[in-house]
Amino acid sequence: MSDINSQMKKITGNYAIEGELYKKFNVKRGLRNDDGTGVLVGLTRVGEVHGYIVDDSEKVAVPGKLFYRGIDVEDIAASSAKENRFCFEETVYLLLFGSLPNKKQLEEFTTILGSHRALPKGFAEDVIMRAPSRDIMNKLASSILALYPYDEDPENFSPENVLRQCIELIGRFPTIVAYSYMSKKHYFDHESLVIHPSEPSASSAETLLSLIRPDQKYTQYEAQLLDLALMLHAEHGGGNNSTFAVHLVSSAETDTFSTIAAGIGSLKGFKHGGANAKVIGMMNDIMKNVKNWESEEEVSAYLAKILKGEAYDGSGLIYGQGHAVYTITDPRAILLRDKAEALAVEKGLINEFNLYRLIEHLVPAVFKNVKGSDKEICTNVDFYSGFVYKMLGIPPELNTPIFAISRIAGWCAHRLEEIVAGGRILRPAYKCVQHRQEYVETERRQGYLRAIDSLMNSIFGKKE
Repeated sequence: MSDINSQMKKITGNYAIEGELYKKFNVKRGLRNDDGTGVLVGLTRVGEVHGYIVDDSEKVAVPGKLFYRGIDVEDIAASSAKENRFCFEETVYLLLFGSLPNKKQLEEFTTILGSHRALPKGFAEDVIMRAPSRDIMNKLASSILALYPYDEDPENFSPENVLRQCIELIGRFPTIVAYSYMSKKHYFDHESLVIHPSEPSASSAETLLSLIRPDQKYTQYEAQLLDLALMLHAEHGGGNNSTFAVHLVSSAETDTFSTIAAGIGSLKGFKHGGANAKVIGMMNDIMKNVKNWESEEEVSAYLAKILKGEAYDGSGLIYGQGHAVYTITDPRAILLRDKAEALAVEKGLINEFNLYRLIEHLVPAVFKNVKGSDKEICTNVDFYSGFVYKMLGIPPELNTPIFAISRIAGWCAHRLEEIVAGGRILRPAYKCVQHRQEYVETERRQGYLRAIDSLMNSIFGKKE
């Protein structure tokens, strides 16, 4: 292994770029400005993430707000709670059509979504079960691509055809995720294969809970809490990584299935949709190593070790804390946290919930003490979402797929927006900083090539 590392060090030198070159050429790394704001690359009417204002060219933190089509998500959540109903399907309608549905429209739209829960004949057996995967996100992406030949008009990019494709995919996502998970449990975890048919009249949250539980039982509160999580993850502006990927791929005029698969690939990443898995791992580590969960001193000391890279994974990151846009508060985290407390009491996990609350309270001071910075640090939605799924009995490998079940609503709205209003392929610039080299004749090539030969032999073995 040391030989491979040594050889790779020589080869990866060809990919290294000096940090000062980014400043020299004014490159916006990560598409971020020097003050942390995002580089403006497009316009959208779908969603707005509001976490700061710019006053006299200075970034000023404000309490976070999230708007879907100009409507505050807090109002959507409050209305659904008051009327004791689900809100994700209403949110999907709002994102796709730009306005809230009346009662009849919502009922009809929910019926249409429900009618597309079932997969094409033979799809579950031929596509999902014959090629199961340990990773549900990868299986979800490959399944979406596999739906292409089942579509009656896959290469028609008219808004009405893309809208049809989007609604069908939104309806099918919970079923694909559930069947992929149940197949994974059977083929890799050696458990009994349990496949339930979907119920067309059920909401997205009810569908998922029903399909992943052998007895198909769940409480109304459990379904409503999952429904809230789906609503809060449905959209987050055009600049988040997976939605930008959807804009990027859509601008190339490719099909809906390839586009959504690209969004899934982006969302899978630990720096994006996979972040709550990092939170769960970190919290398990904290609960294992901190004896008194109520001690501010003991918890703070361990958080400081994590921030210094001396504990957990050595990354120096306290996962679930801080956000690219939100500064003071993440409204999604607050809504999910407040709803989760009651379930924590019911499930006998209130001590664990209180530890989450304590960490949320302590992080800003710990960050200031360790980093010497007054930067605003807020708890983001990933900090609580994994805990919510844990209380719902949802296994960790489904955390990010649930995110996808939700976020496809925003992806589809942005794909339609790119088709209608985009018009140009997205093509940012990269400046080449490679020095010119002389072409060397074959017989004169030596030295460095031996490192490549050695590496290839180490990786693949010598060929006879």
